[in-house]
Amino acid sequence: MPPLYSQEEVADPMVHCKFFDPVGSWTWYATEGSPVDEDGYYDTNKPKVDYLFFGLVVGFAAELGHFSLEELKTVKEGLRGIRALPIERDVYFRPQRLSEIRRQQEEI
Repeated sequence: MPPLYSQEEVADPMVHCKFFDPVGSWTWYATEGSPVDEDGYYDTNKPKVDYLFFGLVVGFAAELGHFSLEELKTVKEGLRGIRALPIERDVYFRPQRLSEIRRQQEEI
């Protein structure tokens, strides 16, 4: 996975991994990411405690933004039953350009 901010100038970055809610409609597509410290910074000497991604988040709308591994792990805390199934990484996802992901989302 390319480090954070390494693809800022890339017009059509590669999406490297996909996370999804198995019983919902939210999906997270990561284009880059880095380990971060407790304050959310990647460029310090502090111990790294989380992983911060940047990519396309498809929820109520599709938008680019940051999301962390810890957020994906805890987003469904407090839910019960089938709705409580955790966010999953799509192990069958193959890297593709962000423009292709956006095109696929428009078709849904």
